[in-house]
Amino acid sequence: MAASWLKEVPGAVELAVLVQPRASRTRVVGEHDGMLKLQLAAPPVDGEANAALLEFLAKQLGVPKRQVTLVAGDASRRKRVRVEGLGAAAVEAVMSLGT
Repeated sequence: MAASWLKEVPGAVELAVLVQPRASRTRVVGEHDGMLKLQLAAPPVDGEANAALLEFLAKQLGVPKRQVTLVAGDASRRKRVRVEGLGAAAVEAVMSLGT
């Protein structure tokens, strides 16, 4: 069964993430309240944290940045990110290694 923060949609997966900006470094912390918790070194200013989040996820998952989009939560700590072209199992395997 897929993790609670992961949802498979046609041709992509959606991740429910909880971000903590201005952390000492960018990393996956683990699961928190049914969401994937990530610490981001970027500050939550002018979309910097969102850009850092998408870049980090693309790098972690080995996909081009254009395949990672923010679906919801632009100004919130709780976000929904869509990753094109990957299955839930691949995403879960990569993200659980970071915890």
